[in-house]
Amino acid sequence: MPAGIEAVIAQMEEIDRALPRKDGVAYFNRLYLQVTRAVLTAGAATRFADPAFLDRLDVVFAQLYFDAEATISSGAPCPVAWRPLVQARSEKLEPIQFALAGMNAHINHDLPLAVVQTCEELGLAVDDDTPEHADYEKVDSILEVVESHVAAWFETGLVADIEDVTPKSVDRALAMWSIVAAREVAWDHAAVLWRLRGHPALASAYADLLARTTELAGRAMLI
Repeated sequence: MPAGIEAVIAQMEEIDRALPRKDGVAYFNRLYLQVTRAVLTAGAATRFADPAFLDRLDVVFAQLYFDAEATISSGAPCPVAWRPLVQARSEKLEPIQFALAGMNAHINHDLPLAVVQTCEELGLAVDDDTPEHADYEKVDSILEVVESHVAAWFETGLVADIEDVTPKSVDRALAMWSIVAAREVAWDHAAVLWRLRGHPALASAYADLLARTTELAGRAMLI
């Protein structure tokens, strides 16, 4: 597991170099890399109550993607939530469809699991009335600014090849997706999973349902 956010960025850069440029997973990886860099820069000027929580959450969160990507590279069965992106990665779709399908899998499915794991490791609780949740929402404020740049990243070639970009499709896709809104729902899912810790069968069923609904949303994005 990466030691910190800089190591997370370095690993995403390594993945970017290894994947073909016009690959569905590569489009997501480049978007994730751009978002992470932007959040790191903006976050340096933000005062957080518990920066250790956010640092660890970033690493645990990213590792879930790295674990999925490792199965993708090896050809092993990948997590359910990631299957739509992996199965469609070579199809001729808009780059932003791949990128958002990856964000869907990573935020809607992986983030709740990462929040729970991080809180368990640090002896914290998934609760709205905590400094950690306040910090989590501060990141949302940073991401609201980052979201405004996402369309430009596609249109200027930072994430995709310019000849592959259709501005109307970018606008339409972004109108249907919000990183911030997805993170808010992810926290709610984490809170449910946290309350189910004492009921393993229920927790497993809920996690499986989350994976399946995320998979369905991903398939809809890749039509």
